[in-house]
Amino acid sequence: MRRLSLFGLLVLLAAPPSAIAETWPSKSIKAVVPFGAGSATDIIPRIVFEQLQGQLGQSIVVENRGGAGGTIGAAQVVKSDPDGYTWLVHSSAHTVAPALYSNLPFKAETDLVPMSMIGSVPNVLIISPSKGIKTVQDFVAFGKANPGKLNFASVGIGSAVHLSAERFRVSAGYDAVHIPFKGGAEALAEVIAGRVDYYFCPIATALPHIREGKLLALAVSSKTRAAQLPDVPTTLEAGFPDSDYTLWVGILGPSGTPEAVTEKLNGEMKKALAAPALREKLDRIGVQTMPMSPDEFGALIRTELKTYGDFVKKAGRKVN
Repeated sequence: MRRLSLFGLLVLLAAPPSAIAETWPSKSIKAVVPFGAGSATDIIPRIVFEQLQGQLGQSIVVENRGGAGGTIGAAQVVKSDPDGYTWLVHSSAHTVAPALYSNLPFKAETDLVPMSMIGSVPNVLIISPSKGIKTVQDFVAFGKANPGKLNFASVGIGSAVHLSAERFRVSAGYDAVHIPFKGGAEALAEVIAGRVDYYFCPIATALPHIREGKLLALAVSSKTRAAQLPDVPTTLEAGFPDSDYTLWVGILGPSGTPEAVTEKLNGEMKKALAAPALREKLDRIGVQTMPMSPDEFGALIRTELKTYGDFVKKAGRKVN
């Protein structure tokens, strides 16, 4: 396992928290996104970092490290030095992975520490208009009448969009074939072309195509309707209990990251998310900011680890 050099670690341990907070950051920061470019987990932080790096006075360099439902990028960050200069910008897929993957090379709850939440975004059930299906009820009726004929896209096994689709499928009671892609752009293209039947896509990336008429929105996975699609019902409203799913995006660091750095980042993130210009940009793509403390973020992670662990057992989906 990784750690700082002995000298560097001793310097960190010897420095008082106030001194660490005052000097951090003194160089550029690497933000690892464990999904491909163009995904919601990639787009949302890039918008936020435009504001945040101005406040911090240092550049934030995004590195896309996709694969295995976000676990490859997460494992990379786990092995990095816990000095506050390497972040994992992850989604709620972080709390799904332990239930789906039997041999994770890290422990989601202890090897990564929550630093700052950014926000949540609804997933929207999208299909090509060429399918001739107009409502979510018609969609489910077709799925039940044609077992296994439907297929759906995701950005990988264990990704947030995968779990969103599975929660809906289990609640609605039909079978479908999962087709994982390397990134959201590829998945969207296949659904638009009609080669893949549907996709529970983050509204941030689906919205332009919906407005252009290339995609039809049938339902959203959030507990309440999305302001950007006021006429589209939630899956709960449509009559499918326990089908909702919240896709969040937040920042985590390797275990051992100084608490003073975490607190400073958390405070700067809350300040950034309160900036009117940034809020307007996020509102346009359906992102609801979720300012919370590291402890609150950690509590959310622990709750979801249990919730989604129980769900995966019920659904009978496991990856070795």
